[in-house]
Amino acid sequence: MRILLIEDDKALCQVLQPTLQAAGFASDCCHTGADGLHLLKTGYYDACILDRMLPELDGLTLLKSARADGISIPVLMLTALGQIGDRVEGLDAGADDYLAKPFDNRELLARLRALVRRPADLHETAHRIACGDLVLDTAQLTLTGPSSTVTLSRRECDLLAAFCRAPGLLRARAVLLGSVWGSAAEIEDCSLDSYICFIRRRLTAVGSRAVLRTVRGAGYRFLPDGEENAHA
Repeated sequence: MRILLIEDDKALCQVLQPTLQAAGFASDCCHTGADGLHLLKTGYYDACILDRMLPELDGLTLLKSARADGISIPVLMLTALGQIGDRVEGLDAGADDYLAKPFDNRELLARLRALVRRPADLHETAHRIACGDLVLDTAQLTLTGPSSTVTLSRRECDLLAAFCRAPGLLRARAVLLGSVWGSAAEIEDCSLDSYICFIRRRLTAVGSRAVLRTVRGAGYRFLPDGEENAHA
């Protein structure tokens, strides 16, 4: 499972990321609210650990924006503000759980495990992404189009989810590599090219009109309605 850690305390991130890895969670980390909201909207994550007090965009505003955009992954909010009113405000903003600083890493992991093992019906909207004539199920690893359903690999599913969450937007290669493989992963660019080819074949196999365009020197753009077909 992949976790997004949005925390401006870099020293805390350096402690938490190895802790998460040892517990079986892959993680990406960013240090501003603006970067965090961008990653939530364009990447694929199973849960988010969110600091409340962030530069550029505070945690409450970030979370409200994410929920308004339909992002429903579990969110564990961290904060030095631990009064009852603060916790209520965080939960009302869309947090699934709330942990006051300082905390024991064992409690954080226990709360995170509790969030990601919620009943499947609570995750249904988070795991099913409708985009154009496609439905991507990131839990079952299936892609359904007008003519059929195919099974995807985990990597294919994560990459396609990143595109479906940001249709029409230019996705830089570095952003795709970071959000799907992880910012610390060491992979060759040709691996991304191979998976782009796989996804194009999957789109054809399910009879979709979606187009995955290469923007030379910049990245890729996913067009669910195939609106550029006439200009190809």
